[in-house]
Amino acid sequence: MEPLCMATAKLPVTKWHGGRSYSIRCAGIAEPAGVPAPMGQKTQYKDGLFEKLFMSLFARKMEKFATSGVSKKNKALWDMDYERFVDVSKRVMIGRSRKQQQEVVREVLLSILPPGAPAQFRKLFPPTRWAAEFNAALTVPFFHWLVGPSEVIEVEVNGVKQRSGVQIKKCRYLENSGCVGMCVNMCKLPTQDFFTNEFGLPLTMNPNFEDMSCEMVYGQVPPAFEEDPVSKQPCYADMCSVANTSSPVCPKLQ
Repeated sequence: MEPLCMATAKLPVTKWHGGRSYSIRCAGIAEPAGVPAPMGQKTQYKDGLFEKLFMSLFARKMEKFATSGVSKKNKALWDMDYERFVDVSKRVMIGRSRKQQQEVVREVLLSILPPGAPAQFRKLFPPTRWAAEFNAALTVPFFHWLVGPSEVIEVEVNGVKQRSGVQIKKCRYLENSGCVGMCVNMCKLPTQDFFTNEFGLPLTMNPNFEDMSCEMVYGQVPPAFEEDPVSKQPCYADMCSVANTSSPVCPKLQ
């Protein structure tokens, strides 16, 4: 999910082109310290016009798969906020299995991209170290609205150290939903699958449910769900409205 960045917000990301540098600025955190709030507190963001436009675009695409709720159709594109975006995601989960939720996200992503985009991506970005590092660099500014601030980090892929990792400091989607199932079924698994199978560039996402951070590793083939530690993750008992505290594993993952 890749939005345009806003030219008037807080967190600058410097890029180099033709030997010259220029800055891309995305909507930033509204916290006084400029960093995500501590675990257990919700980070405050200041979203700009472009961020709201992309929230609205994805929410409207997902709305046709969601159960009944307050309709967003009459809302202006720029009137969307992150809470409404997350609400649509929650309503998509209702009555669907883990696989069905992932398929909805896949359909939404394909509906947003122009025809033939996955094939073109494969041509432009074959699964090389350069492609992995380039996409990691793009993730920081272009996914900011969805997951919050992040930075490129060095990771090891198949025994080779490369800067194809992205460290998300505290995932906005996870902290706003408070739901392990939404994180895994509506973000981690479908994003991994889309990049790996549709785009042909392997991606593994490793959420940390202790502090809500997440590591994305471009170029690394994701494990089978049954072998992934997230498959055994319990609910957030104090955060999720549909948490099942009697189950050792989040029911949405079963």
